[in-house]
Amino acid sequence: MTSNGAVQATQLSLQLASGRSLTIEESELVLQDPATVDDRKSKKYRCGRQTIPLYNLLWAEAVEDNFTIEYAQLSDKSFHVGKWTLPISTTDERSESSPETFATELRSRAYGDAQQRRRTYVLVNPNAGPGNGIKRWQNEVKPIFDAARMEMDIVFLKKGGEAMELVEQMDIHKYDTIIPCSGDGTPHEVFNGLAKRPDARLALSKIAVGHIPCGSGNAMSCNLYGSHKPSYAALALVKGVVTPLDLVSITQGNARIISFLSQSLGVVAEGDLATEHLRWMGSARFDYGVISRVFRKKVYPCDIAVQLEVEKPQVKEHYKRHASVPSLRKAAAEQADEDEGNGLPKLRFGTIKDDLPVGWELVPYDKVGTFYCGNMAYMAPDVHFFPAAMATDGCMDLITMNGDIPTFKALKAFLSVDSNKFFDLPYVHYKKVKAYRIIPRDQKDGYISIDGEKVPFEPFQAEVHQGLGRVISKRGMFEAEGPANWDKVTVSERLHA
Repeated sequence: MTSNGAVQATQLSLQLASGRSLTIEESELVLQDPATVDDRKSKKYRCGRQTIPLYNLLWAEAVEDNFTIEYAQLSDKSFHVGKWTLPISTTDERSESSPETFATELRSRAYGDAQQRRRTYVLVNPNAGPGNGIKRWQNEVKPIFDAARMEMDIVFLKKGGEAMELVEQMDIHKYDTIIPCSGDGTPHEVFNGLAKRPDARLALSKIAVGHIPCGSGNAMSCNLYGSHKPSYAALALVKGVVTPLDLVSITQGNARIISFLSQSLGVVAEGDLATEHLRWMGSARFDYGVISRVFRKKVYPCDIAVQLEVEKPQVKEHYKRHASVPSLRKAAAEQADEDEGNGLPKLRFGTIKDDLPVGWELVPYDKVGTFYCGNMAYMAPDVHFFPAAMATDGCMDLITMNGDIPTFKALKAFLSVDSNKFFDLPYVHYKKVKAYRIIPRDQKDGYISIDGEKVPFEPFQAEVHQGLGRVISKRGMFEAEGPANWDKVTVSERLHA
């Protein structure tokens, strides 16, 4: 037994030729070699022990007289495929299992709850971000997927909206996952393509969406894999687990859009959408766009009504409760599975064209500078806008800030999102909501962003659906630390609570 009560896996060994052996230990594969290197001139001494973390192991099999192992090897700040080819001993009777049985057990322990050989629909967007999506896919990602024996159909996208069309028409029984190699725009298309299908509920619950980061923001990858580097995301996708994800219905005019990431109006929306011509800057374009508008003290008058779930003083306790009880994630998945019908869930609060729901009150916000609602924690690398966001708590995290606060305070707020101090600032209004309606005023044209995509500058309404979608995440939760000082419980303890 381990210290947390889990059953510790027993060691298993395989004898190889020339006195070498492989041993599966708790978290790594060990190669023991009786040979040593002792070169006193170069002052090098190495004992015959080499290891591979089980998380990095991609594949193992016995092929004729050799035992082959392929794994993700970290070098030059990215993962590359390494390979061991080890002759098998045909006479040694000390092995605890046959090479074939050992390979099967090794893969089982290395993958854990992850699915081996996922059937994957890969959508590569050549124009994402700086425009090097194809190169990143071919050099940093595909070799890892090939080594893991993933079954892939690969499409190189040629136009905007193509991903949505492909997903709407795809055979969902042919694949386990869809993986866009892109920025956050292509996952947005994927979720909406699944949502447009007659069997939307089944498609969204069956197909897990992943992400290889090739764009400017890469928020999805940051949240699910803790990195915006393609090779890190590739390894996490190979070893990741299917995780329920709350999705949001946006109604605007006669349209219903699915949002997986965020909705914004004001400084953040303009800082993103009005800097499209600066894509060559990468994620730095967001900083430039936001800071330049903060200095102008821009305000965006609007009326807002919300279905409130948690006020700011109780948000940390809400986060603690959900982070500590993994069964809540299971409950979210079961709730989505039990919903009746094939299409999207019915809207509990109606659409933007309906009368204001009972109990809602439109509140005028004459000086709002930032209206930002998030469904994930990170909005870009190190941009931790929504520290209390969770994958399946059935809530959206809503932030509002006035646009007329002193410039140095506004700058302090936006510059603090990478240090997890943003949440506690007194002029950052943070709450968790189930739904909301926002009506812009006094401005004929402007920017509204849904998952980073521009939509008409018109009133819209949002409503969350708990556990409606599926993603592949690294550990079954977001890779974010939560609100600062919310609790002294470690990430490991939370995972095993």
